Amino acid sequence: MQESYKSLSESLVALEPYVLLLNLLVASVLSALLRWHYVRYASTLANRRDFARNFITVALSVVLIISIVKSSLALSLGLVGALSIVRFRTPIKDPEELSYLFLTIALGIGLGANQIIGTTLAFLLILGVLAARKRVAGNAPSSALYLEVDIPGKEVPGLLVEEVSALVEKAAETMRLRRVEAQQDALLVSYAVCVRERRDLTRLTDGIRERWPQSTITLLDQDQVPGV
Repeated sequence: MQESYKSLSESLVALEPYVLLLNLLVASVLSALLRWHYVRYASTLANRRDFARNFITVALSVVLIISIVKSSLALSLGLVGALSIVRFRTPIKDPEELSYLFLTIALGIGLGANQIIGTTLAFLLILGVLAARKRVAGNAPSSALYLEVDIPGKEVPGLLVEEVSALVEKAAETMRLRRVEAQQDALLVSYAVCVRERRDLTRLTDGIRERWPQSTITLLDQDQVPGV
């Protein structure tokens, strides 16, 4: 215990305040840029603005941790043990969220190790590649929505999913099946859809209502979905 306290004290004394402040300042600027990039270019259904608010906190925390433990093997091993008991109550379901979170941690590690120039250049290059990939894939449609269709009845679930998907595919510019829940007397199907114009959305809902009059349709803007 005394040795751990001594190692911590020596590490804190070894910290150069001006270097640490510079690293934290750079981390704040770059993580804010990452937040803007995530909100602008990510395609996840979760509320991107709420999730991206964590980037600055994570980056600054990692910078501070790496700055403290980098000069002490004992503290490094203690950090591994401490992190091994951390559990997330809300699992990250979208790989894109996980990739941005890893990029935030990598940013904090690089700056905490005083690799400001290399970390900044690599960080900007990664963001540029991600933005270019998004543009090559095509500009984002004007309206990205979360569509949920609840159809009562005892029809074959597989056939129902194919029929609903066909209707959605005709009206939407892009679609992605996110969830299928077959119950004894109902089928719940969820999609991530993108439409260009309001009339496309009207045509989609009218087509579903015409085929299944008793169905329930839920449409949410993707920025308003707290999580899927």
